[in-house]
Amino acid sequence: MTTTDDQKARAKAWFSTLQADIIARFEAIEDEATPPLYSGPAGRFEKTDWTRGDGSEDLGGGTMAIMKGKVFEKVGVHVSEVYGTFSEAFQAQIPGAAESEGRFWASGISLIAHMTNPRVPAVHMNTRMLVTSESWFGGGGDLTPLLDYQRRDDFEDTIDFHAAMKAACDPYDASWYPRMKQQCDEYFHLAHRDEPRGTGGIFYDRHNTGDWEADFAFTQTVGKQFADIYPKLVRRRMNEGWTQAERDEQLIRRGRYVEFNLLYDRGTTFGLKTGGNVNSILSSMPPVVKWP
Repeated sequence: MTTTDDQKARAKAWFSTLQADIIARFEAIEDEATPPLYSGPAGRFEKTDWTRGDGSEDLGGGTMAIMKGKVFEKVGVHVSEVYGTFSEAFQAQIPGAAESEGRFWASGISLIAHMTNPRVPAVHMNTRMLVTSESWFGGGGDLTPLLDYQRRDDFEDTIDFHAAMKAACDPYDASWYPRMKQQCDEYFHLAHRDEPRGTGGIFYDRHNTGDWEADFAFTQTVGKQFADIYPKLVRRRMNEGWTQAERDEQLIRRGRYVEFNLLYDRGTTFGLKTGGNVNSILSSMPPVVKWP
């Protein structure tokens, strides 16, 4: 199947639409935060456009959107569209890159939220489309409760998050959710600690069933399910009080995020190796963290 410019444009437009939707939902939560747990003005996203390369040629770019608010201690919701040629060393790692002489196009949305209240789970979501001589979608979403008593498969937030991810998969193929759940568990695993990063979700990569319209629709559904479920989880927990001991536990657990993103995360590697915006790539780092 040949990927058309129209398909690329539709994918890019969807990622921007999803970014705007999530930003509006998260800012609405900021408006709802009140004393005594929260004080000060409601957070708002600051958008920064960036371009790839030194400006001598058009290699694409993106829009970085970051909010440091009351409920959301730090959250980034970024979109990008980048293109050009992979380095010769990197071509071997990407399907179809050798056949396209290294040329590629990629667009996507990437989100990570670090919350002020340690009882509100952190979350990550990204979906993307990549084109070489082949074309495919990838992405998913995963939840990271930060307190030990929450880090169980029967924790209510985990159950509801997984139900939303399952609801994204089942209309397309009932076998996808268990397979993508397993792929998430395997991917978001800190091998050096032999422990999971969180309580999972779904993860898919190189997703190409041969039906681009269906694959695009599925990727849209993943984004819509995420945009619906995560604000519900935030509102469920945001007004629960917390202790200093829980805050300390949260900051220590955040260190696992840093370790994973710097050691294992493919998106971080892809962004850095393709000349992406460093500030955007590393904005997934939490604002405050502890290593005991």
